[in-house]
Amino acid sequence: MDAYDLSTIVIVGLLLFVWLLPFIIILSSNRTRGREKLAWILGVIFISWFAWIFYLLLAPVSRQNARVDQQPSEA
Repeated sequence: MDAYDLSTIVIVGLLLFVWLLPFIIILSSNRTRGREKLAWILGVIFISWFAWIFYLLLAPVSRQNARVDQQPSEA
């Protein structure tokens, strides 16, 4: 194995890691659970990196809705 083969393996390995990074972060995160986590994973699969960016910005969707529901209404 020469240096060219080794550098190719390293580059491919890094690219694979970068491609898998959104999945690793979502699966290991405590911000979502169950079906919501599955929805984010499917979003990353079908919509790619845009879904991962939205995950980082909006992940606890159900908690945000719960906070809005708990606010007293002004009447």
